[in-house]
Amino acid sequence: MKRADIEGKRILITGATGQFAKPLVAALAKKAEVFAAARFGKEEDRAEIEAMGATPVRIDLSEPSSLKAIPAVDFVVNAAVAKSGNFDQDLKENAEGVGFLIAQCRDVEAFLHISTTGVYQYEGPSPRKETDPLGDNHRSMFPTYSIAKIATESVCRFAAKTYGVPTTIARMSVPYGDNGGWPYYHLLMMQNGVPIAVHPEGPNLYNPLHVDDYVEKVPYLLGAATPEVTTTNFGGSRAASIEEWTAYISELTGFTPVFETSTAAFGALPIDTTRMHELIGETQVDWRDGIRRMIQALAPDLLKTPA
Repeated sequence: MKRADIEGKRILITGATGQFAKPLVAALAKKAEVFAAARFGKEEDRAEIEAMGATPVRIDLSEPSSLKAIPAVDFVVNAAVAKSGNFDQDLKENAEGVGFLIAQCRDVEAFLHISTTGVYQYEGPSPRKETDPLGDNHRSMFPTYSIAKIATESVCRFAAKTYGVPTTIARMSVPYGDNGGWPYYHLLMMQNGVPIAVHPEGPNLYNPLHVDDYVEKVPYLLGAATPEVTTTNFGGSRAASIEEWTAYISELTGFTPVFETSTAAFGALPIDTTRMHELIGETQVDWRDGIRRMIQALAPDLLKTPA
């Protein structure tokens, strides 16, 4: 394993106001000079980023000319994503956008692109390897998402190889933490009696990735970057199913999940962690502990026994 030396360096993080990137901005701003890039349509978002100790940079990946605002940096973490449902827009912003971004930042030590396990073809509850078939996985809920993400990976590889930029593509599973995530949405659905869609071919397994773990692992993903482009799964070391984590939420809160079985549901997307462990090591936060902490942070009054 190789960890990038990020301390005191200049790091660009795109999609900085999003659920995944915002905690990363806050954590890395304590160790490095962070430039947080987003559209910043709301002044309160800019103020929040500045309060974290980071420098806001307004960019729009669908407008290549806006990337000239990016200062010279040592590392890039691209966590921006567009999922408007419009193919022209989402391919332009995601796929073309990453190409222009790498071209603009071609002198960096390493480039990390955050992709998704949603690029994999559905194959039931068997863990996906990085070499497994890709497919239009998320069509039922996000019509453009999987195809745009697959296209973005391809453009990322092309641009990285063209400009000789050491790059890692990390296919992320389910991020969550004290700022929310999919398990938190399930809590809200349980609270309000809203059915949770699950695939009939269970268990509906994923690899929940706690914010503490991805903050700790990002420097290792940057350290794994190569000009040939390293591709790896990125999730919690231990899989858990929707059925398991909603049962645990029920245990903590008393709310009962209502499942709606449908072949249109995403279905299981567990990952093979072999390569990930070789590159960045195992994650540390147990999903049960992470979910309890999440509820304690966001809805402590819903816990039957407060921590």
